[in-house]
Amino acid sequence: MLATILIILGVIIAAVLIYAATRPNDFVVSRSASINAPAEAIFPLINDFKHWPEWSPFEKLDPNMKRTLSGADSGKGAAYAWEGNNKAGKGRMEIVNAVPSSLVSLRLDFEKPFRANNTVDFTLAPSGPNTTVTWAMRGARPFIAKLMGLFMNFDTLIGKDFEAGLDNLKRATE
Repeated sequence: MLATILIILGVIIAAVLIYAATRPNDFVVSRSASINAPAEAIFPLINDFKHWPEWSPFEKLDPNMKRTLSGADSGKGAAYAWEGNNKAGKGRMEIVNAVPSSLVSLRLDFEKPFRANNTVDFTLAPSGPNTTVTWAMRGARPFIAKLMGLFMNFDTLIGKDFEAGLDNLKRATE
């Protein structure tokens, strides 16, 4: 009886691990919002890390977070490093491309609570008196992330933060 239970349990665990291995190797999380402001008013808040505390939901994860700005003042080459509590973690981001009033691309490197290297794009698309702002993050999904993804929805978890950030950006510019 015990042997049968152990065999069934082993088959179930093997099936979960095999299924996780078949999941996509990459992920994309993306959210968009329409903001009643010109792209020229929104772009500086994204393109300059000194403005991120005004709208980024991640800035509120740790009131004692250590922040270090380096490189260019804004735009390509501007960098932002942080180290905080377990929620905030530790990492660095750098603007790798900035096209005035239309695109800001970042390289985002997490060190804690886990290592990850991702790409983040903010695209701004004028639409009449409004601007559609899209916040997207892309990256590799190693096996452990594939396995965790079977039990938690990263799109929903990260997407909520992106939605909050876009709402904050909307309030800051409208």
